[in-house]
Amino acid sequence: MSAKPTELDHHIIAPALSDLLARWLTTDSALGRISANTVTAYQNDLLLFFAFLSNHMEGARGVEMLRDISVTDMRSFMAHEKNRGISARSLARELSAVKSFYRWFSERDDFDATAVMMTRAPKFHNKLPRPLGKDAAKAVLETAAMQSDEPWVQARDVAVLTLLYGCGLRISEALSLTFADVPLTDKLHIRGKGDKDRIVPVIPTARQAVARYVAVWPGSDAADQALFRGVRGGPLLARQVQKTLENVRMQLGLPASVTPHAMRHSFATHLLSAGGDLRSIQELLGHASLASTEAYTAVDTARLLEVYEDAHPRSAPEK
Repeated sequence: MSAKPTELDHHIIAPALSDLLARWLTTDSALGRISANTVTAYQNDLLLFFAFLSNHMEGARGVEMLRDISVTDMRSFMAHEKNRGISARSLARELSAVKSFYRWFSERDDFDATAVMMTRAPKFHNKLPRPLGKDAAKAVLETAAMQSDEPWVQARDVAVLTLLYGCGLRISEALSLTFADVPLTDKLHIRGKGDKDRIVPVIPTARQAVARYVAVWPGSDAADQALFRGVRGGPLLARQVQKTLENVRMQLGLPASVTPHAMRHSFATHLLSAGGDLRSIQELLGHASLASTEAYTAVDTARLLEVYEDAHPRSAPEK
């Protein structure tokens, strides 16, 4: 007896397509190419793509449908998604997922996937991050300590934000620390996006902030327990940190762009302006590409050129 097909948005996905998708996701995640969050996003994007093709290609639902795709089919898919009202950024992400799948599938089944691979993603403008000035970052840390009457909560909030600003951690990375990580040393082992490991230097200010929090934390300090805790006893949630910063920025009259991630932006920008090179900052942030790092560094062109010249000195002119 054959398996029942999967239904999505009133279209039918053949079991063979679902199985093929699962094999691709398993392969790429096992090789460390994609993270758990990306697996979920890619799965949703590809199921929508398969559903569109099944409807667009007059009910074709098998794997052969994927090999027969044409430039016209891809244009129809792009038009269909635009008509659904999704943003250019989201459509570009969907197309990236489709191309990643076809790159694997075409190599596996040895067929020409040019129609897919040559499809152009829609253009969109990246919003440049808005880092805080040094004085504003200092004010944020000082004001964060005033958001609770509980000494341990005050110390907790300052410790978390100091890790974001002083070490360039993502909020998820800071909240993934456990009591086994303390006391902090001058280096911290971080497992970031895509399960990629990196070593982050920990400045004395960050070590001291975490030590103050641990000293006043009134609960259990079991090694496997999340280091930062909520007031109800569970692990501290990212939303709670975001809420604290919302209160802080209103009190200081700062713009809505001041978020936990803005603290990370500020780390990169201030490090570059202090003389750090882009490649080193890329490693500290855990970015896969240098382009990602450049987007985080809101410094003037003259400073970028200066750093570039230092990294790529010209040969002395011949006499």
